[in-house]
Amino acid sequence: MAMKALSFVTMNRTKNGRSSLRLAALVLAAALAGPSMQAESFRSFEAVDTNGVSTWNGSYPVSLTGVLLTDPGEMLDSTPNFVPWNNGAGAFNLGGQWQVFVQAVASGDRGGVECWMAQNYGNLPWEPHDGSDSYTDAAWTSEVNRVRHDPASGQALHKGDLVTITANGSLFYGGMQNVNEEHSTDPAFNFTISLVTSNYGLPAPEPISLASVMSTNLGPTGHYDLFDPTRATGGEHWQGMRVRINGLTLVTTNGWNTNAAWSARFCTATDGEGRQFPLIHPLYDLGPAPPNRFDATGVFLQESGSGTDGTFGYELFVQEIALSDAAILTIALDAGAAVISWPGSLANYQLQSKDSLAATHWTTLTNAPALVAGRNTVILEPGAAQKFYRLQRIP
Repeated sequence: MAMKALSFVTMNRTKNGRSSLRLAALVLAAALAGPSMQAESFRSFEAVDTNGVSTWNGSYPVSLTGVLLTDPGEMLDSTPNFVPWNNGAGAFNLGGQWQVFVQAVASGDRGGVECWMAQNYGNLPWEPHDGSDSYTDAAWTSEVNRVRHDPASGQALHKGDLVTITANGSLFYGGMQNVNEEHSTDPAFNFTISLVTSNYGLPAPEPISLASVMSTNLGPTGHYDLFDPTRATGGEHWQGMRVRINGLTLVTTNGWNTNAAWSARFCTATDGEGRQFPLIHPLYDLGPAPPNRFDATGVFLQESGSGTDGTFGYELFVQEIALSDAAILTIALDAGAAVISWPGSLANYQLQSKDSLAATHWTTLTNAPALVAGRNTVILEPGAAQKFYRLQRIP
């Protein structure tokens, strides 16, 4: 962008005389010095208004540091496939595509961001169709190799690595502010992903139920998705993050496959309580479609399909599945103390008690459970009053 400003000033030099020449020199000096880097939080970068539309108004280049949630290649097929516009015959054929997600790790920060690029931007109807905004197969291969490796060491990047994204462009669509090339092959819009710490480790998935992100009734936005522009609750609270959705059953299984286009890898799951939710299969084998209740771990995404309405369209990109653990309490005695435990995967449940079976009010215990041998565990000291206990799911 600085070089475009320099060209403008230089072209007007003959009209403005020495003052314009001096300004051109100043702009050139600024261009050579390079723009200052702005470190950004994920929370700020993904902030939205009441319509779910981005409110971020920062400047480039901007950097975000977090952990890679996905391997390059598990979300989209980056195989080179140059297709020309050809008078509209190639419309919307983007050829190879590349995408990863990165989640915040800094204390006080929250959220995640998508990094995306495609080969044939020139096949978007609103882009130039002279070939300048599409990569040849060779150029695309080089571009993919560039973003898949740390620019300093050349080391390949993998999920679980701590990285810094340097963005020179981004676009808002579908409910998320996405780091990308702004549909341009101009290197000025390139983003880079630099390795900070190899094998830093994936964040523990936050366990949720569909009740946390979906309603059984249409909301004020006209959708079943629970939307909160403050991002304190609902789908926005987990957007771009690694989560585990518990207690799902597949309603449709046609999209439970691999090596298919993104749109052909969708299935629908339900919690059995009237809520349904889309799941996206990765480009690797998760095994046969589970016939019974299961938990799905992956990246919580949003694709509303709109540039002006980001209040709906939440979905889960699935990376792992496991049979759902039953919400059953185990109570045992240990040296007179009562040891109450339940499966660790059910972190979105809370322990409640009441004094008698006839009582109608349940009280949530303030004792924070400890994870012991994979189980959430609460120990009640000897002599504690007799009570009745249950597990209650947190909405």
